[in-house]
Amino acid sequence: MALNLTQKQEVVAELAEVAGKAHSLVAAEYAGVTVSQMTDMRKKARESGVFLKVAKNTLVSRAVDNTDYAVIKDELTGPLLYAFSQEDPGAAGRLMKEFAKANDKLKPRLVSLGGQLYPGSHVDVLASLPTRDEALSMLLSVMVQPATQLVRLLSEPASQVTRVVNAAGQAKAA
Repeated sequence: MALNLTQKQEVVAELAEVAGKAHSLVAAEYAGVTVSQMTDMRKKARESGVFLKVAKNTLVSRAVDNTDYAVIKDELTGPLLYAFSQEDPGAAGRLMKEFAKANDKLKPRLVSLGGQLYPGSHVDVLASLPTRDEALSMLLSVMVQPATQLVRLLSEPASQVTRVVNAAGQAKAA
């Protein structure tokens, strides 16, 4: 079904708003994916904070203009499914990787992150990025380690004194 000018402007405005806030983008070829598989993917995308959209490449090209994703404009050919990560950068990569395993018709074609364009094979790298909770736990463990070492360092002289007194007491008793 062809879109009229107003509908096209709405699509461009919606995509521009999403692209302006998104952390990463994965575009994939989806020809041959069934409706039920696409519905499952959309449901999983909503749960994981990923915005999925099938749109004309010319509309996407206009929408990503003046964003970090302007680098993809020259690569937009053929029917593509666009996945924008809205909450954490790796969410779109994990979604595409998961569904590409189950369906060989879904082929990630390009990845964009931080104003850089990468080939679709980099979806594995994007998917391996930690979630926000994982990153916070890594940061916390790094921050706690020096404090733990300081506590051990400060308690060690007292422990040594206790061991020496205990050893002297046992030697005197024997």
